[in-house]
Amino acid sequence: MQLNLTKPLVVFDLETTGLDLVKDRIIQISYIKVYPDGKEERQNIFVNPMCTIPDEVVQLTGITNEDVASAPTFKELAPRLNEAFDGCDFAGFNSNHFDVPMLAEEFLRAGIDFDFGKCNLVDVQTIFHKMERRNLAAAYKFYCGRKMEDDFEAHRADQDTEATYRVLMGELERYAPGVQEEPDRVLHNDMSELAAFSKTNDNVDFAGRIVWRTLTDAKGNVLLDEEGKPRRQEYFNFGKYKGQAVVDVLNRDPGYYNWIMTSDFTGNTKQVLTRIRLKNFGKS
Repeated sequence: MQLNLTKPLVVFDLETTGLDLVKDRIIQISYIKVYPDGKEERQNIFVNPMCTIPDEVVQLTGITNEDVASAPTFKELAPRLNEAFDGCDFAGFNSNHFDVPMLAEEFLRAGIDFDFGKCNLVDVQTIFHKMERRNLAAAYKFYCGRKMEDDFEAHRADQDTEATYRVLMGELERYAPGVQEEPDRVLHNDMSELAAFSKTNDNVDFAGRIVWRTLTDAKGNVLLDEEGKPRRQEYFNFGKYKGQAVVDVLNRDPGYYNWIMTSDFTGNTKQVLTRIRLKNFGKS
């Protein structure tokens, strides 16, 4: 199958030092430029971010500081990329939420006002999520082999509960050991494992105002607890103390606790913060 194009399409992906559009930088950009006549051009470029790549990013991507040490900076690459991307549309996976905004930021930092407003921006992940629905009815049909409306009344909590229970049983059957050949697609009938697999963030509170962070030593090695598991500590994820340990902040600025407790934060956030405070400073 050939794409029906009226102008070139750039299918691209970025690797970056992190997810902060302001502070983080691109370390790799890879793209396939597809022309209306079907011709394809591929580029894979390392980028020197002019800062240290965090250890967790090195582990995730395999891109080391040595790999990018002699690579050009984005500012040096920007004129060439601007020329290559001029008049193109763009496609990526989750690109509208991260990759395109990050690329736009890097262009602006390089002094180039690349106008993505003139481009068609195709997000493959969004298409996937919209076409392959992820609601309970879709899950019921996939795992139970029947239409939910044939078995239950719509929008009833008791009915949805029963359907959810059947979906869970169907998931455990489909991904049971011996059924799936791929190890990373096996789920054991164990609630602790299922809970860990279900977790999609490192939030301590439900609102994500406080998050867990794995502790490392000066060399970047993960610190372990008495059970050999990575040590984690609560960090603020918002405001002037974002990225700082909760305990350290409360020790330096005790009034910050009172401000949060009297401000418009969720009860759960206040509850979690209070538990951290009591755990580390006692009831005083």
